[in-house]
Amino acid sequence: MKTEKSARPPLLLPTGTHQQSQYKFWKGLLRAGMIILILTSSTWAQEGYYKDILMDGGIGLTASKTLPVAEYLGLTLEYIALPNQNLTVLDYEIQSQVFAGSECDDNGRLLYPDQAPRFRCVHVRGGSSFTHGESLGEEGRQRFRDFVAGGGSYVGTCAGFSISSLCRSDFKPSPYPTYLHLWPAKCHYSGISGNHYLNHIIPADSPLLKYYNFGGDNYVAELRHNMGSYAIENDPDYWCEKSEVLMYHDNPGHLTDGKVSCLAFKENARTGRLSLIGSHPESVASGERRDLMAALVRYALDGNGLPRIKASLQNNIKRTMNDNETAGHEKIGDKQYHHFTVEIPPKTSQLTITLQGDNVHDLDLFARRGDFAFKGQADVIEAFNSSSPNETLTIDNPTTGTWYISVKGYSTVIARPEFWGQDYTGNLKVLNGIPYTITAQWDSPPADLINKK
Repeated sequence: MKTEKSARPPLLLPTGTHQQSQYKFWKGLLRAGMIILILTSSTWAQEGYYKDILMDGGIGLTASKTLPVAEYLGLTLEYIALPNQNLTVLDYEIQSQVFAGSECDDNGRLLYPDQAPRFRCVHVRGGSSFTHGESLGEEGRQRFRDFVAGGGSYVGTCAGFSISSLCRSDFKPSPYPTYLHLWPAKCHYSGISGNHYLNHIIPADSPLLKYYNFGGDNYVAELRHNMGSYAIENDPDYWCEKSEVLMYHDNPGHLTDGKVSCLAFKENARTGRLSLIGSHPESVASGERRDLMAALVRYALDGNGLPRIKASLQNNIKRTMNDNETAGHEKIGDKQYHHFTVEIPPKTSQLTITLQGDNVHDLDLFARRGDFAFKGQADVIEAFNSSSPNETLTIDNPTTGTWYISVKGYSTVIARPEFWGQDYTGNLKVLNGIPYTITAQWDSPPADLINKK
């Protein structure tokens, strides 16, 4: 496991003939934007997202192709796994196009065209927070901030905790320019280097206990720790409002004893939740330490931000969704939902929703009275499910009040495994979004007509 350090790995260009040939081949694919991460679970993600977890094992972090809790919880997983030494220009370019974006994916894998989270959660692994933060570049770092601000959640272990903060205690200045600044406080460096195994106390009011009982003693023993950070509850520099204590260190005789070893943070109902820990539960495949990682992931996923409403549709006025630069008119991403509302007056006899796509990509249409409409809910009305982008819903005698109308971008990419991850193949246009129009039409009773004059 790589540890927190400040030295950036050397940048090496490919020198051999075979290396140069490989570099030219992959660079060609990269310029085409054909980058993805590895898919490992066959379970489908929750409606409204492309997948469940994106695991970041990028430059400076520990590269891993497995996350035991993903299989344990039945979650879909994609990852990026890059080397920690002998790095090439290609490695940096891969990471840049995964997170910052490419020609066919303007804002990277974490985000949909409208900046909404494409994954439910990102997991940032251990390693060097300094190296990884620097390697992401400002555009890549901003993608993480937009992801959490838009409702995506974040699980950080060791370096993943540190980089999420404003600054680590032994770094200057604060805020540290190459950190993510997701948790608006500083983290404190533990000073514990090498593989040590530390004990943790779970307070009785910890949200982690909603998921597992940890043997009934509120204690997790011998969790591996290597140069990770911690927080100090109620300290003006190392704590902030809306933070929650999940665990404390039980490390008698050391400065970490009684300090916060694990915490959560959620700014508001629309943002994602952070689950942060300075130790290493991420690679454990069984027992209470695995359950700890599973609880951190579950609490993060339960803290996804609320869906956003694009607009309130007006009677018989077509709304065009084809401009990613105009808020509320963006194209729809792969497996994404766009949500609209319609206010139905009393005595309306019929509501008709018309969806028109680009005649290439498959779109689905849903409606629900009083709440967001997702496929599979008992009271959701779904248009005829075909491979067509053009669909119509007709609802006779709709109940008065707010109806939620949802469009789902059903079309997606095909994942092809490669040595560092996977490429996207198939129809890559879905990454920058699918254009469509949507129209709601209802018969207006006389009183409604009078009010409009």
